[in-house]
Amino acid sequence: MADPTPDDVRRYLEAGLTCTHLHVEGDGQHFFATIVSEAFVGQSRVQRHRLVNQALGARLGGEIHALSFKTLTPAEFANSTATAR
Repeated sequence: MADPTPDDVRRYLEAGLTCTHLHVEGDGQHFFATIVSEAFVGQSRVQRHRLVNQALGARLGGEIHALSFKTLTPAEFANSTATAR
């Protein structure tokens, strides 16, 4: 089986988690994602990471060797892009 692409990882995440913004970068083995979802509202960092892990399921540690990610609510994302300008 070929290594997954960033587009593959994006599709896997979108299939298991409704996102308002999703950006994935990677080289087939290691990936970084910025994930923005309403599902993260009121959730702790650990709870957010569990939601992402659930969305990817068995692909983590298997097909996807390593994934680093940042999880944000839509309000947090809007605030971070406004302050970056």
